[in-house]
Amino acid sequence: MASAPAGFDETSPIFSIAAAAELAGLHAQTLRQYDRLGLVQPSRTAGNTRRYSMRDVGRLRQVQLLSGEGVSLEGIRRILEMSDENRDLRQRVRELESALADAVMQQQGRRVFAAGTAGITTIRAGARPTRPGSVVLWRPSAR
Repeated sequence: MASAPAGFDETSPIFSIAAAAELAGLHAQTLRQYDRLGLVQPSRTAGNTRRYSMRDVGRLRQVQLLSGEGVSLEGIRRILEMSDENRDLRQRVRELESALADAVMQQQGRRVFAAGTAGITTIRAGARPTRPGSVVLWRPSAR
């Protein structure tokens, strides 16, 4: 898999409206309508020209798919809104899980872990893992 050039990712606004329309298989006027309705909100240049990212093109394809399945534009707007909220909440959960794991690692007496097919879990010091075949890592606390 090739990596993106430095400074570019899926949110980089690089496509003109004509290029984005071609990539999404839509007419440029349809993209303008979707922009007015708030379904896809491309970035704007200093001259107020629309610039679409790969994420925007993916969103346009999703709108086209839902529209083809008979979902109204208002329904599509709501679906996309909930999808965005879900993505944001998942990212927040990942951040909180990481912070919690860091906090647990800093606590005294909580440095015994078992690793198995279900992942890594903290176990009480002196206890055995509940699943056979788990690998246990013990780190003595600094005293």
